[in-house]
Amino acid sequence: MTKKVLVLGELRDGALRNVSFEAIAAGKKIAAGGQVIAVLIGDSVKSYSEDLIKYGADKVIAIEDEKLKHYTSDGFSQAFLAVTEKEKPQGIVFGHTALGKDLSPKIASKLNIGLISDVTAIEEEDGETVFIRPIYSGKAFEKKIISEGIVFVTVRPNNIDPLPKDEGRTGEVNGLAVEIKDLRTIIKEVVRKASEGVDLSEAKVIIAGGRGVKSSEGFEPLKELADVLGGAVGASRGACDADYCDYSLQIGQTGKVVTPDLYIACGISGAIQHMAGMSNSKVIVAINKDPEANIFNVADYGIVGDLFEVVPLLTDEFRKLKASSS
Repeated sequence: MTKKVLVLGELRDGALRNVSFEAIAAGKKIAAGGQVIAVLIGDSVKSYSEDLIKYGADKVIAIEDEKLKHYTSDGFSQAFLAVTEKEKPQGIVFGHTALGKDLSPKIASKLNIGLISDVTAIEEEDGETVFIRPIYSGKAFEKKIISEGIVFVTVRPNNIDPLPKDEGRTGEVNGLAVEIKDLRTIIKEVVRKASEGVDLSEAKVIIAGGRGVKSSEGFEPLKELADVLGGAVGASRGACDADYCDYSLQIGQTGKVVTPDLYIACGISGAIQHMAGMSNSKVIVAINKDPEANIFNVADYGIVGDLFEVVPLLTDEFRKLKASSS
């Protein structure tokens, strides 16, 4: 029997999140030649179907209802469970995002199946699909195999490469009417406090500040460097606790877990709770006045110096590089 894998397409600020395309790539590995079906849920989402197909989805099912304009676990679970009832999938993939982390346990419970969360790699071993996920705050990794039933996983953003975009690819797009009822939560308005610009959890470059930035104004050089590199600004819990920035920027065990290509830590000492959220970054650069700072133990490159001198110098050099290459 041909395998079917459902993948949840996730939207943010009127655009598909990159993790949606990464989830499709994960779905392809699970389907092993079978069909990957992307699911879109919202009040007006069908128009995003084409991109999902170009990134590898074989089919898209769109569920549109004004009650689904804003995410609620009640509404989205009703919509998604209607698709599982119709398609009878052998696999399900969500992004390990705020939405995915909230919705996936509810879906797994309703379907009476297991869930492997925060998957960072998918491999084949002896004919079995093996899912790899971090444990103990990233200090170790475990491998898991689903031997029977529906395979349900959430994938960490920036870890599974999306398939190349194929502009000529075509696929089936269908709508599905679902009666959304008995909602216990109605969202009337969403007030965003998160930072503008690049989404922190999906950023390829992150410039993060700690207590060493000394004030909210101390983040300005970091923002300037992030703008030049097309990256996002993050922070340690210490910086957030000191009111230097909003908690939406917090990276760490109790904040966001990020895995960018480049992570530049500025004035961050390297508490274990912070490193749990960024130690799997591909390249880590640490800038700190203290040569004994713990952050240097995980850094690929270390700069001992005042961040207020080093960061502007880096910004100028990167500007020159961009100007010479353009």
